[in-house]
Amino acid sequence: MRIRFKLVLVVLPLIITPLLLVSLAASLAARNGITRVATDFLQFKAEQLANYAQTQWKLLADNGLQDNPEFLAVSKAAVESFARSLVRSQSELILAVEGSGQVVLRTEEVALEPAEQEELAGLAGAGRTGWLQVRLGGEERVGQAQRFEPFGWYLLVTEHRRAFYQPVNQISYQSALILVCSLAAALALLIVFIRFITNPMGQVVEAMKQIITAGDLGRRVELEYGDEVGELGHTFNLMTGELEKAYNQIKSYAFRAVVAQKKEQKIRSIFQKYVPADVIDQFFSNPESMLVGEKRLVAVLFTDIRNFTTISEMLAPDEVVESLNAYFGPMVDVVLAHGGIVDKFVGDAIMAVFGAPVKHDNDALQAVNAGFGMLEALAAFNARQAQRQKQPFSMGIGVNFGEVIVGNIGSDKKMDYTVIGDNVNLGSRLESLTKAYRVPFLVSESVFRLVGSKVHCRLVERVVVKGRKESTAIYTPSRRLSAQEAKGWKLYSAGVERYYQRAFGEAARLLAEAQSELPGDSLTLTFLARARLLEKEPPGPEWTGVTIIPEK
Repeated sequence: MRIRFKLVLVVLPLIITPLLLVSLAASLAARNGITRVATDFLQFKAEQLANYAQTQWKLLADNGLQDNPEFLAVSKAAVESFARSLVRSQSELILAVEGSGQVVLRTEEVALEPAEQEELAGLAGAGRTGWLQVRLGGEERVGQAQRFEPFGWYLLVTEHRRAFYQPVNQISYQSALILVCSLAAALALLIVFIRFITNPMGQVVEAMKQIITAGDLGRRVELEYGDEVGELGHTFNLMTGELEKAYNQIKSYAFRAVVAQKKEQKIRSIFQKYVPADVIDQFFSNPESMLVGEKRLVAVLFTDIRNFTTISEMLAPDEVVESLNAYFGPMVDVVLAHGGIVDKFVGDAIMAVFGAPVKHDNDALQAVNAGFGMLEALAAFNARQAQRQKQPFSMGIGVNFGEVIVGNIGSDKKMDYTVIGDNVNLGSRLESLTKAYRVPFLVSESVFRLVGSKVHCRLVERVVVKGRKESTAIYTPSRRLSAQEAKGWKLYSAGVERYYQRAFGEAARLLAEAQSELPGDSLTLTFLARARLLEKEPPGPEWTGVTIIPEK
């Protein structure tokens, strides 16, 4: 055998072996890195879903609603919506199954075969968690499993097996291609220049071995020669440089993904105290849409503490803050319990919205019930104030329902999710009028039309408020009436109706009867005095009975 071929047979393995080991090590490292990142990412999603479900359950438990089917269904629907927000590709699938294998939550439709459903039932019954491989809808999947005992759910966050390992296969193919090309180049150089590379080849091989032994892709072969040996070392340095770059990119992507998820969770945790969860979800899914407004029918509720300026002047600054926080806490809880959001706090005033960002069929009724709940919470608050020998609070509430503009108003650096429009202003005017009419709660005519059949209401007056040309009727609601109050309200309503029909004598008679049932009622006394006066001095034909309110 010729010496050239002998040298080839001797030297060639020295080249093949390091290249093969480096490529294999790089491929395995990349495979392990990608697999570990992808596995951790699926586990992170499963934990996020379980944590969110736990948050929903805790919200139900804290409010004693865990046995209420309606609220339980709403919480499960919220979990399903959150699960859909976790899906980032068409190949991902999130399921929740019961112990029987019945699917109760899915992010997309999937037809399970009987054997697959039986397998799911077995997994759910065994309570197996963590990494698993499962067949769903006739396709092999990999994923992470979690149990959520409060709902009796077995949660699966899965990915197509082929999609899961696709990046790994691509890296393996590229590594193999690089290896083949490198080997071909090395063999060609050996055949052509064997005499020139025999001696220095040992140095290159030794350098390669050191790099492989140290496992440091940042190390390079020293290029001491300008011939083919130098070219070979340069090619090897390029290969390890690209592998190092790819490996660093993989680590960087994985780190940024984890940091982004943590940052998102931190943002949610912080801002859910101030911004509804639906608004946060909308922001993360489509940030650009957050500056776009829309028209929507909502109920707007305003509250204000009466004479708070006088009260605050008698308190130290820390006592003012402490009292406000103690007052705001239960008021906010009432708003949230009735499906509303707190739009803003303006000093001691609260503005709440019902119907945005999530619309309900009974937003006006929920707003009125929230007002009743706030009055009950105020009574409990004042009882605690009395025990602490503190000044009690009194409040006025105004509710209006109508079309407003809803959206995030501001800039990309500072914005508020709020509602604006004429109907918002009317809600504020109603709250202000509670002082003039000496009632704690006023609602607009639009609210009365929606809730009048479900809530006791009586007409207070027809008014034209500042900023409006048309008159509107305003009403005061009550959650419950005694038999005497119900009789008095009926007489009052009949008397007021006759008053606006210009039958002042009959109106005075009915209102006098109402006064006997409602002694000291300011509204009855006011209309009775007006009716008697107008009976003596009838107004002209232009009289409508509408009162113009010039103040805000």
